[in-house]
Amino acid sequence: MKKIMMVEGMSCGHCEMAVKNALKEVDGVQDVNVDLSTGKVEVEGDNLLDNLLMEAVDEAGYSVKEIG
Repeated sequence: MKKIMMVEGMSCGHCEMAVKNALKEVDGVQDVNVDLSTGKVEVEGDNLLDNLLMEAVDEAGYSVKEIG
């Protein structure tokens, strides 16, 4: 299963790592790819729940604009 999120507030490598690390802590997440230039974050894994993914990004200090 793959989820694509649009995340606001990321601007550097530190931001990228913070989002990746936060999402990798969510149950079921196997891989995370971040594109800083577009704000697109691709999450792959099993049984991914939107609310848990959004909460992890929020706790890392960023906001999810869209998820699909």
